[in-house]
Amino acid sequence: MQLPTAGLLVIETRKLLLAYSRNKQCFYLPGGKLNKNESAKQALCREIAEELGVDIKETDLKFYTHITAPAYGEANDIIMEQDCFVLTKKIEPAASAEIGALKYFYLEEYLSETNKAPGAIMILQQLKADDLID
Repeated sequence: MQLPTAGLLVIETRKLLLAYSRNKQCFYLPGGKLNKNESAKQALCREIAEELGVDIKETDLKFYTHITAPAYGEANDIIMEQDCFVLTKKIEPAASAEIGALKYFYLEEYLSETNKAPGAIMILQQLKADDLID
């Protein structure tokens, strides 16, 4: 089963912002599932307001890539299909809703985490390959 989602890429000092889910006990990209009849950008704007307490507009988002990975914390047969967007404006995010913490990561830092989301690893690897993070 496929799970359509959208993820936000916030890069500062060559690190990627990840959000810690209290429910799933893991850092992953801020964002989430698309509701019925909702575009990836619409879903991302809604999710970021809920998770990070920041209002963003669809025009603040630039498509970066699409990833396909096992959905962390879901049943084994669920595959996450995620459109990832770079945020083109500066924000001051704050953890809210189910988010317990926010942290910026290099790839190697994330790989040392106890729980790792496959999609987060994929996007960190891609950003490093594209020389956007260390």
